[in-house]
Amino acid sequence: MGFMDTVKGWFGQAKDVAGDAVDKAQDVAGDLGGKAAPMMDKAKDMAGDAVDKVQDMAGDAVDKVQDVAGDVKDKVEDMMDRGDDAADAAGDAAAEAGDAASNAADEAKDQLG
Repeated sequence: MGFMDTVKGWFGQAKDVAGDAVDKAQDVAGDLGGKAAPMMDKAKDMAGDAVDKVQDMAGDAVDKVQDVAGDVKDKVEDMMDRGDDAADAAGDAAAEAGDAASNAADEAKDQLG
């Protein structure tokens, strides 16, 4: 039985060493988890801040585009109104010129005739 006791002793020692290694690994993992948790929280906070900043910037960009588009629309409408006014003025001037030409022709007829 001496041999069996020796073998049991070896396995018993190996079991104790393995148990100690497992305990130590668990302690190290717990320490790493404790150290990593604040880093993960900080990373989550930074990611949330980045998302907020991107959303703010996107919102600002949309607002600026809408403002510029509104300004362009107003300017185009002003130019169209001016074009309408110019067309009306040109039409009035042409009508007056036509009237003047007609009057001049009538006067010329009267003088000749």
